[in-house]
Amino acid sequence: MFNKLMFWKKRAVSSNLQERMALLKQQSIPEHVAIIMDGNGRWASKRKLPRIAGHHEGMKCVKRITKLADELGVKALTLYAFSTENWKRPKKEVEYIMSLPEQFLGTFLPELIEKNVRVTSIGYTKQLPPHTLKALEDAIEKTKNNTGLILNFALNYGSRSEIVQAVKNIVNDCEGKKIDVDDITPDLFSTYLMTSNLSDPDLLIRTSGEIRISNFMMWQLAYTELWFTDVLWPDFKEEHLVEAIEVFQNRQRRFGGV
Repeated sequence: MFNKLMFWKKRAVSSNLQERMALLKQQSIPEHVAIIMDGNGRWASKRKLPRIAGHHEGMKCVKRITKLADELGVKALTLYAFSTENWKRPKKEVEYIMSLPEQFLGTFLPELIEKNVRVTSIGYTKQLPPHTLKALEDAIEKTKNNTGLILNFALNYGSRSEIVQAVKNIVNDCEGKKIDVDDITPDLFSTYLMTSNLSDPDLLIRTSGEIRISNFMMWQLAYTELWFTDVLWPDFKEEHLVEAIEVFQNRQRRFGGV
């Protein structure tokens, strides 16, 4: 009896989710969604598991959210996977996190190719371990001609460093007479950032109850709609992404106007 009740409950939830998704598609879907995937360690601690178990579970979440974003028609999904500050974490945890791109792309890449998804990255990727970098570069190369969802991983990424580097490059170009100081505008500055090939995020999601952006895309988030949830990343399900987009669709984006 219990199993039957669970079956019908899951079926009802699935049906309701499909109805909500259909309604979402009738309105404006955010073109670029960025997610700070937080709470893997706490998820594991709550279950008295090692922190790496939370990261493993979080990887499963990346798969289901990528699939749903693609189905909804999101054009770019940026996932904050590892920050420039995360090297401070315990060595074993960092080593495990650095193995995740291989695990994720090793099993999921064929499906990404089939779904026409293009893998890209931002961050100081050359500083990643060779095996991590190889997995990432292989996925980028094999999907470079795809024209569907852009799955953008922020790996070894930090916004302050990105902005400082952009300033240095602009100064060099000014000194080299490639541009004039009067040419510098917000639009020009954006072309010097790692996200020059992407539109700014329309929606930022952060999980786990933290209400900050943690050195993530600070320039790009100037007019982004922010949505925070207490849900830990491994527990973040399709209905949570749908809820975030529902909230997004009910907000008025004025961009400084009336």
